[in-house]
Amino acid sequence: MAGIGHVLINELGSNVNFIETRGNDGKHATQVSFSEAILSPIASFGGLYSPEALPQLGADFLSAHMDADYKGLARDILAAFDVDIDQAVIDEALALYDRFDDPAQPVPVVKVRDDLYVSELWHGPTRAFKDMALQPFGTVLSSLAQQRGEEYLILTATSGDTGPAALETFKNRANVRVACMYPDGGTSDVQRLQMVTEDAANLKVIGIKGDFDDAQSALKRLLGSETFHAKLREKCISLSAANSVNFGRIIFQTIYHVHSYLELVRQGAIALGDKVYLDVPSGNFGNALGGYYAMKMGLPVEKILIASNRNNVLTDLINSGRYDLRQRDVVPTTSPAMDILKSSNIERILFDLFGAARTRELMEQLDAEQHYELSAEELATIQSIFAADFCDDEQGKAYIKQAFVGGYLMDPHTATCLKAYESCRDKLLKTIVYSTAEWTKFSPVIANALTGEQGTSDIDALKAIAAEAKIAIPAIISGLFDKPIAQPTVIDKADIEQAILDFL
Repeated sequence: MAGIGHVLINELGSNVNFIETRGNDGKHATQVSFSEAILSPIASFGGLYSPEALPQLGADFLSAHMDADYKGLARDILAAFDVDIDQAVIDEALALYDRFDDPAQPVPVVKVRDDLYVSELWHGPTRAFKDMALQPFGTVLSSLAQQRGEEYLILTATSGDTGPAALETFKNRANVRVACMYPDGGTSDVQRLQMVTEDAANLKVIGIKGDFDDAQSALKRLLGSETFHAKLREKCISLSAANSVNFGRIIFQTIYHVHSYLELVRQGAIALGDKVYLDVPSGNFGNALGGYYAMKMGLPVEKILIASNRNNVLTDLINSGRYDLRQRDVVPTTSPAMDILKSSNIERILFDLFGAARTRELMEQLDAEQHYELSAEELATIQSIFAADFCDDEQGKAYIKQAFVGGYLMDPHTATCLKAYESCRDKLLKTIVYSTAEWTKFSPVIANALTGEQGTSDIDALKAIAAEAKIAIPAIISGLFDKPIAQPTVIDKADIEQAILDFL
């Protein structure tokens, strides 16, 4: 069994290859480049690709980037991974951050309490943190497809934020088509409208009668299905994914953790080298995984706090070592983007800490028996890095109101982090909360938290909150309610494959 640090540390600028979380089946290459990992993200035995080594971004790197803007920091972190992507493509991809609210500061870090800072990741075109990774990722993947003269189908399963961000970044891009699956009734109305009003010819939005885990299971099944791949080959189409099973997402999600830490130094909240807590609302664990990799690359992090809602399978895993889905269904909550029970990126954590053989054993047991349990030694290792708690809907609304009275407006996913902030820290260190969505995406919940109103429509709630907080509703949100529905499809999950083939 590998100990902590299964992923080695490479010298800055050394090439990073990608290896398989469940070992090699003899049919896949034993290691692949970054471009190959993002174009074909599913590895042997249904596993994922993870970096064989990580670049070291120690004190010298951090010190050298104290005055760097976000794009400059991102460019140098990607250079440290030595990704096999042309620099011109990287520059084009990173230039998309110029379209965020403030091109000079795409990720503001806002002081909310003396030791609590909120990293606002939602200032992009779809008002959610998925833009941070998917905006540049769309440029990179489309460019690779064009360079190779290949056509790609990009599968996306969404609990609410990945879908709009993927559709936004890939719409009208050459050599790329997107099939986006979302749980009908399982997203906010704004999130749904962001998807179903998209009318680009290369996009297909599919509502399914089920939950996010059903959508994600369908995505993984199709990615690993030889029959589906063969049908696509007949159409000269290759297959990839925009979910965080794709490391092309994760590499961009490491960057804002480094940026947020440097912002605390710039603001005088900490000195360079001081440790902090990262407090992450977690569903599919990609955001937290980015923080974990940043920590391993040298970011001074005390622990990563994992905040969940009532779908608190991650809390159970980190506190007890048990991942148990038996007699458990997804519970609809007021933080729907976290209504997930199968968190894909836990697999990359298991692989990094315990190696491929153990990861394959655990993941196959989860698939076959719907549960697994870590050893006492493994649990101690997990708990040396992570702490976890969950926040129910009523607690979340109380945190929203408390923050608003204190002058800060937050969404229900961000609110879950305040519970972990209060319960999981054992040292009085500065804490960075990652705010994953703008208030506009969940306005009825926030209106209820602030006023007790129930049954308010999204548009009425938006107006009420805007008036109360004396802020404007972004035009990109208010305009959704006047756009025609271009993607009305809602089907049974058994019909997903045929619906995608019909689209193609």
